[in-house]
Amino acid sequence: MAVIILLLCISICIAGGFLVAFFWSVNDGQFDDTESPSQRILFEDKNKNNNL
Repeated sequence: MAVIILLLCISICIAGGFLVAFFWSVNDGQFDDTESPSQRILFEDKNKNNNL
């Protein structure tokens, strides 16, 4: 019975860590721009030199 309580405490701590990491990434602005990375590949960058 003690093993189940120990594993439950460890799993809650790990889940809390993932929740803190998620809120940290949201507040850091990682998910702000979701549209331009998918469109960037469609349009050619005219400033880059393509050395093929």
